[in-house]
Amino acid sequence: MKDEDCIGKIKEESSKWLYHCVDEVKERYPERKEKFMTLSGIEIKNIYTPYNIADLDYLNDLGFPGQYPFTRGVQPTMYRGRFWTMRQYAGFGTAEESNARYKYLLSQGQTGLSIAFDLPTQIGYDSDHPMAEGEVGKVGVAVDSLLDLEVLFNGIPLDKVSTSMTINAPAAVLLAMYIVVAEKQGVSLDKLEGTIQNDILKEYIARGTYIFPIEPSLRLTTDIFKYCSKYIPKWNTISISGYHIREAGATAVQEIAFTLANGIEYVNAALKAGLDVDEFAPRLSFFFSAHNDLLEEVAKFRAARRIWARIMKERFNAKNPKSMMLRFHTQTGGSTLTAQQPDNNIVRVTLQALAAVLGGTQSLHTNSRDEALALPSEDSVKIALRTQQIIAYESGVCDTPDPLAGSYYVEYLTNQIEEKALQYIKKIDELGGAACAVKSGFIQKEIQDSAYRYQKEIEKGERIIVGLNKFKTEEKYHGNLLKVDPKVGEMQKEKLKKLKTERDNEEVKRILSELKETACGQENLMPKIIDAVRAYATLGEICDVLRSVFGEYRENIIL
Repeated sequence: MKDEDCIGKIKEESSKWLYHCVDEVKERYPERKEKFMTLSGIEIKNIYTPYNIADLDYLNDLGFPGQYPFTRGVQPTMYRGRFWTMRQYAGFGTAEESNARYKYLLSQGQTGLSIAFDLPTQIGYDSDHPMAEGEVGKVGVAVDSLLDLEVLFNGIPLDKVSTSMTINAPAAVLLAMYIVVAEKQGVSLDKLEGTIQNDILKEYIARGTYIFPIEPSLRLTTDIFKYCSKYIPKWNTISISGYHIREAGATAVQEIAFTLANGIEYVNAALKAGLDVDEFAPRLSFFFSAHNDLLEEVAKFRAARRIWARIMKERFNAKNPKSMMLRFHTQTGGSTLTAQQPDNNIVRVTLQALAAVLGGTQSLHTNSRDEALALPSEDSVKIALRTQQIIAYESGVCDTPDPLAGSYYVEYLTNQIEEKALQYIKKIDELGGAACAVKSGFIQKEIQDSAYRYQKEIEKGERIIVGLNKFKTEEKYHGNLLKVDPKVGEMQKEKLKKLKTERDNEEVKRILSELKETACGQENLMPKIIDAVRAYATLGEICDVLRSVFGEYRENIIL
């Protein structure tokens, strides 16, 4: 039987099955919902057959793991060779406390570090700034100067671990600190491996820890691209982040569409800055969320790889296959966790982590059960890490690449997500690109509308969240919640005061003046920022110099 005849016969037989078998059962046992939908609003049919993916071209649309268009993964053997990097996101209080947590996690089998910085650090303020009051060390570790980073990595050889730093507006400053710590450890820069998030566009869209206007922020981003391509070849110069977009309320489709549109903007910025696409694109990386709709999430990751590969090849004429690979870190969905019955979060995180692994992630952070209540406790972090290890060593899903490939439903979802994401990307292109879409508020409005719909579904009981709007119980969580000592702020202020009396303040003043002069021109800012860090200029001092030249971003207003 010819393929087209076979597809036609399947369509005919499935119609008979629906009208006779299914309708008969539905009369006795009505379906739970009038219409079944994924979180992205894709309607879920009763059954999927080859008819639903009749247009799929295996070699062009799927191919093989490690080969274009990378739908089935970026490595030929995937986890048969080595598992993803198990990278628990951590940081709180002082550098000393966070250093102890990192050493504990490494001793428990974690294979990479992921640094959480406190809010003042993320927006370029020292701990003694009035804006930092009450926030020092709360949601991450406080880093005011090179001194803090030296303590943070004390006893942790930087040539032996891969480090991810979740920092954006002051990314250049934190990278400079990391570089100088490596120098002090005697580690050559070509040995450093890790990622700096450095994704400022999603801050304007969803997260809010921006400092400077869009154009100078993109300059800092591309300066990092240039510097790292020359001196730190193994470093991922950006982690283009859909995670925070999803946390703000985006659907799976919106998450990859807006993230990849941001990626296009960064590539364009780098090309305008004079870089060759194959010079920087292999070190681009991505960061996605994993939510509870397991099969939609798997399809999302597969679709994202295929879309990015085609964008890089067809739009930007990349020649190096590594420039076309979408490599990504995944974090399980923080916004899906509930303060009610927090032990349920262990199950949610397991489903989400499984989706990330089945979707082919390169590294993974699993959230802890108590994160809707506080920063994670040591016990909760250990359970989260063990969740990854059990999936890796006991589940069997890692023994063949892309094990869900060929599922009619998964392939259909992959196609649908790709199609809908490309519609968004086309719209953003028409608006002039991601930066223009941010300035116009288009992306923000789409996310806000999606978040509103989702919340209304929960409030109406149309979407069930176990323990929140169904199967509720009155119970108290008896775990040990982590509490950051409120004295951390005062401790950091004292440390800063001592630093400023011991350093060469004339040298700091001279270097900051040179940094300002460079910021007024077009030269790469990284060398001057490194000089300032080496002289123990503080994060706030460096950012204030850049503020004086670039201004600050305030929702369509430049101050």
